[in-house]
Amino acid sequence: MTENPLLERARRFVSALRHCHVLGITVHEANRDGMTLVLPYSPAIVGDPQSGVIHGGALTSLMDTACGMATLCALEEFEVCPTLDLRIDYMHPAAPHKPVYGFAQCYRVTTDVIFTRGFAYQDDPQQPIAHVVGTFMRMGKRLKGTQGLGDTIKGAQA
Repeated sequence: MTENPLLERARRFVSALRHCHVLGITVHEANRDGMTLVLPYSPAIVGDPQSGVIHGGALTSLMDTACGMATLCALEEFEVCPTLDLRIDYMHPAAPHKPVYGFAQCYRVTTDVIFTRGFAYQDDPQQPIAHVVGTFMRMGKRLKGTQGLGDTIKGAQA
């Protein structure tokens, strides 16, 4: 086990998500301040074959996943927290042939909803590709042992 249990838990969580396998999304960093994921550049995520620009859907998947996984940074134990709302403001296209990093953090946690914000960037976090805000419903620990993702991630609490 690593010295950062949150990072280990995040890696287990992302390994259970099929879309992360398909897109190649991995955990770059995880701590109490937030979650950073990385989307590697590949021909499969290109939206414009002539320019090589990454498709907005791939960036949306990256940022939805980063925001959803940021809940791991704010909660003591795993809870199922599906996306309620996600807003992305695109600042400029991602440069072709470079990975995209997605950072997200929780800025408010209530009994029922978790509020997140973040940004996507390539070389410099001060030059974001996109900004994101999202809300996630707290379904509670009661679903932790149900079939599906809860069972898959049960070991991620360690």
